[in-house]
Amino acid sequence: MTEAVRRVFRMDNEVLAFRFTATVSGRAGMEPRERLTGPALLKMWLLATGLHVTDVSPTDLEAAVELREAIYRIGSSIAAGEQPDSKDVRTLNTVAAAGHAKAALGHERAEWHLTDTTPVGDALGVLATDAIHILGGPDRGRIKNCQGPGCAGLYLDTSRGANRRWCSMNTCGNKVKKSRLTAS
Repeated sequence: MTEAVRRVFRMDNEVLAFRFTATVSGRAGMEPRERLTGPALLKMWLLATGLHVTDVSPTDLEAAVELREAIYRIGSSIAAGEQPDSKDVRTLNTVAAAGHAKAALGHERAEWHLTDTTPVGDALGVLATDAIHILGGPDRGRIKNCQGPGCAGLYLDTSRGANRRWCSMNTCGNKVKKSRLTAS
């Protein structure tokens, strides 16, 4: 992963679909930051995650943002113990069903092979399918929203006691700890 990608995107979430929702940061703050501000940035993010697309159109970007927000709203509903909106669930299922990506083992790791005709749709299908597996899987009860100041990002709490509070110790966790140190 290049330094340019790390400067633009947070890539530290272990769940691919939740890493995608992190293309908006500071969701609980006064001014959330949209990181997918153009097709080239969506292409950069997809390439960084191993979803190799050659071109992204403004329509592709619009579809990606719609999917991202559906995943985020469903995940936040689950984290709050609420029922997800049926429209968001329909969006997620439709995008997953439309994808034609094939998983393959190459160079000792998993890769995704996208079609030549709809590579971005296939990539979004991979993201939607990943979201379905986590949002409807056995760890569904471990989905949480980050308690870091202004964050609210989604993450899967894999801690033994299920008491993790931050999406990432390196970002939100450190911010909280630093603010406690300066306050004392």
